[in-house]
Amino acid sequence: MDSSTESSLPNQDQETLTVLRPQEGWHVLHLFYQIDRSHWSLMSEEERREAKTDFSRLVQEIRATAETQLLTFSMVSPKADLGLMLLTPDLHKLNEFEKQLSISFGAETLQAAYSYLSLTESSEYTTSREDYTASLSAERGLAAGSPELEEALQDFDQRMKKYGQDRLYPHLPDWPVFCFYNMFKRRSAEDNWYALDFATRKALMKGHAAVGRRWAGKIRQLITGSTGLDEAEWGVTLFAKDSFDVKAIVYEMRFDEVSARYAEFGDFYIGIQLPLDQLFRRLAL
Repeated sequence: MDSSTESSLPNQDQETLTVLRPQEGWHVLHLFYQIDRSHWSLMSEEERREAKTDFSRLVQEIRATAETQLLTFSMVSPKADLGLMLLTPDLHKLNEFEKQLSISFGAETLQAAYSYLSLTESSEYTTSREDYTASLSAERGLAAGSPELEEALQDFDQRMKKYGQDRLYPHLPDWPVFCFYNMFKRRSAEDNWYALDFATRKALMKGHAAVGRRWAGKIRQLITGSTGLDEAEWGVTLFAKDSFDVKAIVYEMRFDEVSARYAEFGDFYIGIQLPLDQLFRRLAL
């Protein structure tokens, strides 16, 4: 770079260079790797032990980073061997961690099978205070300004605040069964989600969400937005204690109009969440 080009660059302070935090929410990166067994087999026992130690140390360092979570999975089926789910606010940190993880077992051991970048997000179709007030008046006959209505609205505000925090800044469970897939809404002539008015879309999503709520306690779901960030529009991550529940909720959702008419899905990735010592044994490392 010559001096004329260099002098034309804008001045940036260290904070600007080191923090790329979104306006709200966290970055989410799903990583899936194949293990190059031929390369792993050429390593000595000492090299393998050092590689596992290095990976373990890196995982602990990442998990010790503020507002950061890193989950580890043994993937089911030959689509991938190792799965990782990384949540952190700073895009620089996300990028740094991903590069470190990719070479943590040695430069050629982990081969990328699939990845997906998204952001945690709130839903534009969430029930508003006005919606809830109207429903209380219609269904329970609560009058505006009445103590009963005010008490109900205070409870609603607390629940919605927690719901919003859980969507944007989730604490993911240690449930064993993990499922990830991407999805987008159709834009076909007859079934164009984006040609519908907001009121219609909100009504459809209300019914869609009602199906999901029936699985509370059995399924923990995280919907992340990826428009402009990756190949689809959303990433869907499911956690369960039983693979039957994953199969059942996805099957039931397919009959809801939002999915039946307007949704397209990518490949499904299924894994088992394991601590590192069990993960190494499962992957025969």
